[in-house]
Amino acid sequence: MFKMYGELAIYSGTANPELAEEIAEYLGVPLGGRDIIQFPNENLFVRLHSSVRAKDVFVIQPTGNSPVNQNIMELLIMIDTLRRDSAGRITAVVPYFAYGRTDKKDQPRVPITARLMANLITVAGADRFLTVDLHAGQITGFFDIPGDEITAFHLLSDYFVEKNLEDVVIVAPDIGASRRARNFAEKLGAPLAIVEKRRSLDGKKTAMLNLIGEVAGKNAIIFDDEIDTAGTLTQAAHFLVEKGARDIYACATHAILSPPATDRLREAPLKEIVVTNTVRIPPEKRLPNMTILSIAPLLGEVIRRIHLGISVGALFNE
Repeated sequence: MFKMYGELAIYSGTANPELAEEIAEYLGVPLGGRDIIQFPNENLFVRLHSSVRAKDVFVIQPTGNSPVNQNIMELLIMIDTLRRDSAGRITAVVPYFAYGRTDKKDQPRVPITARLMANLITVAGADRFLTVDLHAGQITGFFDIPGDEITAFHLLSDYFVEKNLEDVVIVAPDIGASRRARNFAEKLGAPLAIVEKRRSLDGKKTAMLNLIGEVAGKNAIIFDDEIDTAGTLTQAAHFLVEKGARDIYACATHAILSPPATDRLREAPLKEIVVTNTVRIPPEKRLPNMTILSIAPLLGEVIRRIHLGISVGALFNE
């Protein structure tokens, strides 16, 4: 098969090295050697162990882990390093895209930071981008380079199909999550319920006001794209208990788990929390009722297809 670019090379930042190792193992290639050094003044420095001249390089670095801004700079500096070493093509693999919620100017005198992120990745020297389940789909249009947004939808839905739960209802924890939850409900052949949530003017508090749909006596699966501080999720879980739900499950692609998420989830009436490893989940944040599904085989297969010039979309239509 004709290949437009040279040898496949996989590099990783420090945000989620375990995921990068799994992807490299799937592809049957070793992770590229590099040094990432933080000087006493907090400046970052990257040095490659070998040349990447003319290679097809994929840099794996989610930007959702703490410290977020350091991980972003690490990604940008790695891309710049690869570009200056004459890589044939550089693809920024960002399983979780930071600042994805700041995707529009929804009030006066505020930034559109998601667009800034796209510009930074492009200017640093990336030729393509690859990400998973953006908070807002229009972010793909912020990039001036080609890319792919893939989804963990099938990975998560297949998990629950195999569980074969009875009397299931899929719950969107707010109106914004209703479209994703509707598609999830269709895959499981289950009805949909939506929690009406209102946020305070300062954005710090939310209140559950109403439930659209029926959950009484049913096994409820709360479905969303990410779990950040878990405020919305855990409030929805308690709200569903009040409405007579039986067992309650939480399901999301990204487990950001910003404080006090772990404490909230530990105290919430959740039978199981199902997430993926798009971001690294440290041991202290892993709860006994948490199931972590690996996104590595999916990302590995997409990387393989991009490298060989095979359709990525066809993977999700097979």
